[in-house]
Amino acid sequence: MKGDRVEIVVDAGDTTRTYEVVASRAGRRVETAVRRGVVEVSEITRSGTVVRTARFMANRVLALVEQPIPREESPDKAE
Repeated sequence: MKGDRVEIVVDAGDTTRTYEVVASRAGRRVETAVRRGVVEVSEITRSGTVVRTARFMANRVLALVEQPIPREESPDKAE
């Protein structure tokens, strides 16, 4: 959903770097995958087309924080 984001904190030698991948438009989502020592974070459209991908070596990733946007509850469920 628009607004979903993933923050990636990477060890860059003597310091750390933080990267963000954000679902920038309505209908897009952010997905993460760890494959063969590589962390991939992708922004994907409704139809499944990858818009952009960030790849990091898994042994350099210090933190991977998924931050979904807060969903509003419908008025019927709030009692």
